[in-house]
Order: sequence, then C-alpha cells, then structure tokens
Amino acid sequence: MNWEQLLSLKRFGDTNKRLRKDQDDTRLGFEVDYDRIIFSDSFRSLQDKTQVVPLSKTDFVHTRLTHSLEVSVVARSLGRIVGKQLIAKYPDLVEKGYQANDFGAITAAAALSHDIGNPPFGHSGEKAIGEYFKSGNGKKFKDQLSDKQWQDLIDFEGNANGFKTLTETKNNISGGLRLSYATLGAFTKYPKESLPKKPSNNIVDKKYGVFQNDTSFFVEIAHELGLDKIRNDDHIAFMRHPLAFLVEAADDICYTIIDFEDGINLGLISEDYALEYLIKLVRDNINTKKYHSLQNTKDRISYLRALAIGNLIQEAASVFIDKEEQILKGEFHISLLEKCKYEAQINDIIKLSVEKIYKSKDVVEKEIAGYKIIADLLDTFITAINNNHNHSASNYDKLILLLVPDKYKETSDDLYTRVLDVCNLVANFSDGNAILLHKKIRGVDLV
Repeated sequence: MNWEQLLSLKRFGDTNKRLRKDQDDTRLGFEVDYDRIIFSDSFRSLQDKTQVVPLSKTDFVHTRLTHSLEVSVVARSLGRIVGKQLIAKYPDLVEKGYQANDFGAITAAAALSHDIGNPPFGHSGEKAIGEYFKSGNGKKFKDQLSDKQWQDLIDFEGNANGFKTLTETKNNISGGLRLSYATLGAFTKYPKESLPKKPSNNIVDKKYGVFQNDTSFFVEIAHELGLDKIRNDDHIAFMRHPLAFLVEAADDICYTIIDFEDGINLGLISEDYALEYLIKLVRDNINTKKYHSLQNTKDRISYLRALAIGNLIQEAASVFIDKEEQILKGEFHISLLEKCKYEAQINDIIKLSVEKIYKSKDVVEKEIAGYKIIADLLDTFITAINNNHNHSASNYDKLILLLVPDKYKETSDDLYTRVLDVCNLVANFSDGNAILLHKKIRGVDLV
C-alpha cells in the first residue's frame, strides 16, 4: 500500500481523476465527507440511540450522537498528529498538494460515521436482529438464501450496515452520500464478508464489514485504494486501510474513558474506584495542585478524563508511527491500544465497566425489552413487504406499508435484498421511535 493511493479523493460515479492540488482549500474534498454525514438522516437518528445506558433521562449520559462527535474529535487529533509526521516522511505527498490536515479530515469523517449503522438499544440491538433469524420467525428464510446471505442475517453487523447506509442506492440515486473512497476505506474496520468465519490473531477477522449486496462496490473501493487481499481465494477479505487503525483507536479511547465517566456520574462506579483507575493513566503528567483545588467529583473526574484522553491520543499516534511500515505491508494485526504502555490500565477499566455498567440491572432490563421490540418490528415489516411483493397483502399489511419510508417501498424481486432492507430500516430507528412505533403497532398507545 502507498499513501497517495490510500488518500484517494475518488467518489462513486467519477469519470475524471480528482487531484488534491486542484482542491479548494476553503472546503477540501475530505471535509465535504464530514458535512454530508452531519446532514444525513441516519446521523441525526443517533441523537436518541443508546451508547451504554439505554433511555437515560439524565443530560450527562452519552448517546450514540455525542459519542460519535467525541470520537470524531479524537480521530481528527490522531489524524493530524500522524499526518504531520507522514508529510515530513513522504515529501512527494506535499508536491501533489496533500497536507497534514487531510489525514485529520479523513479520520474525523470516518469516525463521525463509525456507528451510523448500529441498531437501537446498543450492541444488544445487533444481537436481537441476528436472533430473530437464528431462532425467531426469521429462521423460515434459511433455505431460500445462500450461506453467505444467511450469515449476514444471523450475524447482523452494525459495521456492515453502516457501509450499506453510507453507500446505498435507492430510487435510481447511486452511491449513497458519495463519500470519498479514502473515507470509506478508513471507515471499514473489518474489510471482509461474513463468510468464511476464520478466527485468527488478525483483527480484521474479528467481525465483518460488508453485506453480500455491497461486495462488488467494496471491491472497487479496495482496488482504487490499493488494499491487498489477505487470502488467496475467492472470498472478499482485504487488508485494512491504515487510517482505520486510527478510527478504531479513537473509538477505543472514547468508550473506555467516557463510558467509565458515565458510570461514575450515574453512581454505578464509586469515586474512589474511579480515581484509583484514572490516576494510573495520568500520573506522569497530572498537576496535583490543580487537581486538589477541584471541589466536587464531577470536576475531578472531568479533569482526569481530559488528561487520560490526551495521553492515549499521544500513545496511539506514537504506536502508529512506529508501526507504520508494518501497517502498510499488512503485517500489523492488532489494535493500536494493545501495543501502548497503558494496555494493562485500559483492560482494568474495561473489566470494571463491564461488571458495573454494561451488566447493571437497568441496562440489562432495557436490553431485554429491546429484543422483543426489534423482533416484533422486523416480523411486522418483513411480513407486510413480502406479502405485498407476492400480491397477497392483507388490509393490515397495506396499512403497515404506509409507515414505511418511500425509499424502502420499491421492493426487489430478491428475497435477501427485501429482508436486508427491512433490517436497515429497523436499524435506522432511534430507541424512542422504535418504542413508540412498537406500542402503536400493538395497539398499546395511540396518543
């Protein structure tokens, strides 16, 4: 892999090559990506989607929207730090018009959209969709689908749904948001299809990032960016875009530190625990006089959080630069934070967060409710759309179809496409919208 190719400004449908030196510096091509994501419907729905605590009524607990904005800020910093060093290392990039801020713009846009495909009710939403097909009413479709199509459904993946959301083609409008291929490459943390499942030490194999309907477009992107295949067979599995490591690091930093902070503010983790764990991350540069002058828990935690994030940004950037040549060769197979000097402290914080936050009674009870809500919505919409396609829609089905956004009404002759579109529809609901719609469908709440 080489950086000039990896920084491709190409967008779906381009017939002429876009050159960086021809770009208007008042609004770079990569910055356009950020703008398009910000103004998209799917991004706005993140304001009412769970990050860690579902349906929280407090102002200070993060949603997917605030989390995504924060990850984007961290990713931009990482990109700029790395970009500054790469521009110095590769002067030919400067000759072609590239700047350090280009790296920040790409990582910021990719990070901004990193959760755009995630269903309501947190990560349990992904599992709920998969469970509907694996053991719910959706299992009846298994014999009508290919193995890969079926795997897409029973292992429904928010990352793949995000790629679909950013690039989907509806109503004869191609290419979705028409983001640059560099941003789409940086967005795709798992550049492979759902099968074969090959657990390995390569982080690319942890999950998958592309549904069957999107593989041909992803292959086009991979070839444009110069991503090499990681296996010599017919399966879709490519090396990661190097900047995907920075996007992943930004996400890891934010959910490790900020989810922990949410747990503290909610009273799920005691201040004594918090201080003990966070101070281990910042002891080298904490201003003890300033720290002891802070009068309340929230201010003390905020100060430590800011220091911790700053330290981890510097660490992740340092690891990236140190391993850059391995990354370009596809020989670096773990996350950046797994190689940083704070790995043990990060693991301790995550372990405590799992125990005290992610498995807390309030979180678990709402995730259970989410399973039922998602299964019912999938069943209702899939039944109505399939019956309508087969010209056997009941009056009830026809009423349900009136609730379906226009872009989903032109149904495909392909069963997999119809079903996957419904999964995308449900995944795009906010938590509150899913709950409200479920109540109305069941006749529980007509207000």
